[in-house]
Amino acid sequence: MDLLNTLVDKGLRRELPTRDEALAVLATSDDDLLDVVAAAGKVRRHWFGRRVKLNYLVNLKSGLCPEDCSYCSQRLGSTAGILKYTWLKPGQASDAAAAGVAGGAKRVCLVASGRGPTDRDVDRVSETIKAIKDTNEGVEVCACLGLLSEGQAERLREAGADAYNHNLNTSEATYGEITTTHTYEDRVDTVQKAHAAGLSACSGLIAGMGETDEDLVDVVFSLRELDPDSVPVNFLIPFEGTPLGKEWNLTPQRCLRILAMTRFVCPDVEVRIAGGREVHLRTMQPLALHLANSIFLGDYLTSEGQAGRADLEMIADAGFEVEGTDQVTLPEHRAGGGCHDGGGVCGSEGGGACASEPTPHAAQDGPHTAEPRTDLVAVRRRGAGTDLAPNA
Repeated sequence: MDLLNTLVDKGLRRELPTRDEALAVLATSDDDLLDVVAAAGKVRRHWFGRRVKLNYLVNLKSGLCPEDCSYCSQRLGSTAGILKYTWLKPGQASDAAAAGVAGGAKRVCLVASGRGPTDRDVDRVSETIKAIKDTNEGVEVCACLGLLSEGQAERLREAGADAYNHNLNTSEATYGEITTTHTYEDRVDTVQKAHAAGLSACSGLIAGMGETDEDLVDVVFSLRELDPDSVPVNFLIPFEGTPLGKEWNLTPQRCLRILAMTRFVCPDVEVRIAGGREVHLRTMQPLALHLANSIFLGDYLTSEGQAGRADLEMIADAGFEVEGTDQVTLPEHRAGGGCHDGGGVCGSEGGGACASEPTPHAAQDGPHTAEPRTDLVAVRRRGAGTDLAPNA
């Protein structure tokens, strides 16, 4: 397929595809799906070999959020029966992180619900970062605390944080339909603050919220322009008790196309399969490893993932290896900071007609709908905030 050959060539050169090319990936048929995976897999292996980076989430403060993000079980007004607790103490968070590190995680992601941290919250998280790093040599720590105020990113960096996560989630055009208590521009500003402070920026998306192909391409192109080092791709977990609790729009094939498109647009960044992979990729998860080079180990913030041991077995059975703490995740040109010059598009060699208008694309073999698998949405009842051992 000429399209895939073109996209592979561009991916190996870090050249931005056109919007039409990205849309065409999402429009491929199921008959062509393995060809799409194989093509994107060439780009993935070129930049990341067969390494899979493991990340582990610690939910520092669960629920009780004043924001109204429609996809979130911790949102204002959510009736989802999730765990609710206030801040973990640094020692508790460090113990939770240690379980993930023991299971093979290279990065610990510290997450707290809320609009954004107060200065006292930053102090609290700083103490937690120190506690984790004092007992887990070589581990990376990423903070995800919401919208940042001036100077907070610098303080987190000084405390030892390596990265900061704040997702764009969806396209700028449709953001107001998902959240009203803050703006798309607020999120962009926080990613830029993390960049400016010397933190490795982590920003991604959520698929499955009823968005169009154009929305997906728009948000991934926006991410490319923001130039984060890692792009988590979440697949909506439809929690009962949230406004999107009945949105079941994804199939395993659709998820693979989205991951492939993300890899072609962001060839040399850490593409992470994040929340929802067990719910929507299901038995196709091993194929996704040919597209993404990073996953979360074990459970998520408010939902359960598959057993940590099953994650490790899946990686080995698919012919991949877990990335060690002594290995550098990013390609040399990114790891050395060469891509953070404020130019926006990392490694772009001209080309990549961002402004080209989308054209109508071929219909799929079937609609982008799936039978609801509510049996796969399990609320987390173990790990951080409980007396039960974590899943790692």
